[in-house]
Amino acid sequence: MHLAEDKADWVVGFEDECWWSRVRQPNLHSFGEAGEPLRLVEQSVEKDDPDPKAISCYGLYMPELKEAWLRFVDGRPLSGITTRFLEWCCQKLAAIGKKVLVLIWDNASWHISRAVRRWIGSHNRSLKKGEKEGVRIITCLLPKKSPWLNAMEPKWIHGKRKVVEPDGLLGAYELAERVCSVFGCPHYEHLSIAENVA
Repeated sequence: MHLAEDKADWVVGFEDECWWSRVRQPNLHSFGEAGEPLRLVEQSVEKDDPDPKAISCYGLYMPELKEAWLRFVDGRPLSGITTRFLEWCCQKLAAIGKKVLVLIWDNASWHISRAVRRWIGSHNRSLKKGEKEGVRIITCLLPKKSPWLNAMEPKWIHGKRKVVEPDGLLGAYELAERVCSVFGCPHYEHLSIAENVA
């Protein structure tokens, strides 16, 4: 992070993934009407409900830009989807004139997998050889079991408190829309496993 401080074309980004549940309510404190406590109603999903109980989301928070970029996933985080998310982030960073992304993330299996490490290596080599233009990625792994060091973690917690529906069940798309609204970013097309297989 210190290396990136005095370089205008470098950016530090904290990457993480989060599951957004349609039924589980977050811990929160609130005030209700005089004499009436605010209660969160426990939700359940009907057997014929086509939406999943929870949806997964990738997020990259860049304190310097004061922005978080989100992409929801149809399915769960995997190495192939991680590389697609990184490629998308690099394209967006290149568009605003950045050359290097210092990527700070945890030891999730889809971060440290051979496929992801190979993709990042190949991506950076292509840039060095001049085969393509874009943003180089420098990865920094956080110590194991230290989520408080990832600046994206508190963003997820506050987001969950802001999108809660006290007495109704949100659909998956509606939940994703609310999350994107809270983070002030567009609701982009979801990344999916099917698109990654090619």
